Amino acid sequence: GLSEYSIAASASAIYQNDPVKALNTGTIGVAAAGDVLLGSLNGVFYTDASTSKPTWSNHLEASNAATDIVGFVADDPYERFEIQSNNSGASAQTDVFNDADIAYAAGATPNFVSKVELDDATLGATNGQLKIVGVSKDPDNNDLASANVNWVVIINEHFLKQVAGV
Repeated sequence: GLSEYSIAASASAIYQNDPVKALNTGTIGVAAAGDVLLGSLNGVFYTDASTSKPTWSNHLEASNAATDIVGFVADDPYERFEIQSNNSGASAQTDVFNDADIAYAAGATPNFVSKVELDDATLGATNGQLKIVGVSKDPDNNDLASANVNWVVIINEHFLKQVAGV
């Protein structure tokens, strides 16, 4: 399911499917490697500051001056996501059930879709933002012998599973 969270005006750009985090301002923002994750942004709704029209978008531009921005976030702590590995070489079946952090890169235009990848260099048994639970079933992206395999992951360091607040 999706939950609604406030986003501050003039926040950093957040692209569709970028990981987001809870901020101590009571809003959400784009997440980076090492952050406790809240979920994945699926889109935003706001009143456009220049036209006064209600607007839906799959991403939030950094220059957005709206004061009523709401982000829709896939925030179930046990939701599964597919993410591409940044490994330029082969991966291994033994990577499954290990943890890894994300590698952030700004999203791509014109579709404004996330370019965040699983950081293969951080792969290990403990302390990763993501836990690998399997390999993609997509035949174009599940070859462990090829570069940039797609992993099925859950958020290991999830804000809703943490004891501490912001």
